[in-house]
Amino acid sequence: MTVNLEVAEGVGTLRLDRPPMNALDVATQDRLKELAEEAARRDDVRAVVVYGGEKVFAAGADIKEMQAMDHTAMVLRSRALQDSFTAVARIPKPVVAAVTGYALGGGCELALCADFRIAGDNAKLGQPEIQLGLIPGAGGTQRLARLIGPSKAKDLIFTGRMVRADEALALGLVDRVVPAADVYTEAHAWAARLAQGPAIALRAAKESIDTGLETDIETGLAVERNWFAGLFATPDRETGMRSFVEDGPGKAKFL
Repeated sequence: MTVNLEVAEGVGTLRLDRPPMNALDVATQDRLKELAEEAARRDDVRAVVVYGGEKVFAAGADIKEMQAMDHTAMVLRSRALQDSFTAVARIPKPVVAAVTGYALGGGCELALCADFRIAGDNAKLGQPEIQLGLIPGAGGTQRLARLIGPSKAKDLIFTGRMVRADEALALGLVDRVVPAADVYTEAHAWAARLAQGPAIALRAAKESIDTGLETDIETGLAVERNWFAGLFATPDRETGMRSFVEDGPGKAKFL
């Protein structure tokens, strides 16, 4: 399989496995969607790592496959392409991308679907689609602009240039840079820590933030308000508040 889901310590790793460059062909896109939806459903998955392996995250779409597609074929395919990435973005649990080597085109767009991005010092990210006479088609024009701002996104998309890990960090495209050999360990540790947190509250926080970024502030505040009040009906809220009163902050153990 070109994508696998491995679960340990409450963390599900979505592992791309299509050597040598993890090119995201149609079959890989469909498999990614299938497993992202599975990770979203499974109770034993409380956080997710998206990982391409030690050498490369994903170097983009399968250009040979794409070259053979005409306009009609891409009209029929483009929604499924976006849906496969949106399935990752919509996982209602913390998601971290562990980025090594190239994360270009669709690979960069996949990293953008995570809540947090840890990059190796060997990482190179970018949206080079303009060099093919195209634009990003798996969410890059939308998610990149929301993450780093429109002018910086336009710089990367208009030029198609790659950025190294240090510049990606300065742009806000990644959140942490570590030695390449430590990327997966760091990403798994981040996810494992959050996997021990209150699952419903984490889901509420993610949905409130993401919805607020996609709509007006009044709608975002309404989503936040409804989730905030609703959490008072959860066992995790009872556990968290009882622990705070009895033992002090930061010591609650959530099931």
